[in-house]
Amino acid sequence: MLSFISQIINGLNQSAVLLIATLGLLIIFGLMNVINMAHGEMIMVGGFCAYIVTSVWKLPFIFAIVISFLVTALFGALTEIFIIKKLYSKPTETILATYALSIVLTEIARMIWPLSQNVNMPIPGVLFIKEVAIPYYNIFVVAMAIGLLIFTIVLFKYTKFGKEIGAITQNRQMTECLGIKTSTIDTLTFAYGAGLAGLAGCILAPTIGVSYNMGSVYLTDCFLTVVVGGVQSMGGVAVSSMIMGEGRTILAGIFDETWAKIIVFLAVIVLLRFKPEGLFKKERR
Repeated sequence: MLSFISQIINGLNQSAVLLIATLGLLIIFGLMNVINMAHGEMIMVGGFCAYIVTSVWKLPFIFAIVISFLVTALFGALTEIFIIKKLYSKPTETILATYALSIVLTEIARMIWPLSQNVNMPIPGVLFIKEVAIPYYNIFVVAMAIGLLIFTIVLFKYTKFGKEIGAITQNRQMTECLGIKTSTIDTLTFAYGAGLAGLAGCILAPTIGVSYNMGSVYLTDCFLTVVVGGVQSMGGVAVSSMIMGEGRTILAGIFDETWAKIIVFLAVIVLLRFKPEGLFKKERR
């Protein structure tokens, strides 16, 4: 019983990290209709930012969180301006361009850091509830994921910026006629999504280390989570992150990691066969 409870708690941590990474993809893929194959490498960039800030510059982890978000958001903005902006409504070209970008980033990271780099645990210690051990860092990650989800929902639904994004999603030409600078909104939206990916990499760094392929592992999971939850539903992505994270953790405890992935992927295939729009339908904007 205690082992099962521990697996559920570990699943919460996995779900929280997946939620942060998937929120960035949801914004870029769901709201902007851009298939960003370099999303995993943006996670990697955030992880290396965490390594540089904490292990090379010897600064506190809070600086790593801020710098990882800002650096990856800036990189995302430059990617949107110089690559994505000319490829809207061209999904095939977008996939090829972002996939090429992902390869370039991976190879650059491989040349600079061929081996995995470790990042010290920023919040050591364990909280014991009876005989169940909960690392303090896991609690921090879950709290951050919940905070980012609430902030993102408020930003995109209840602010002027969010309403402008909704207008662009619904009718770009009419929005431009109203005097809204759609190109600026596109850049800021893409930058925020990329920044969340970098933040996920920063949070992952102390637990799995930093390597040139750390982001590619999460790319498939992020896409599956977005599709299962609903391509434009933030609440749906939160639910699907919980299902994916908890499902894989519990199944890995019963079988092993490989079989857990196989079972979860098969369940996703069955779900999409009967609910192709995901658990939650697209929100009208």
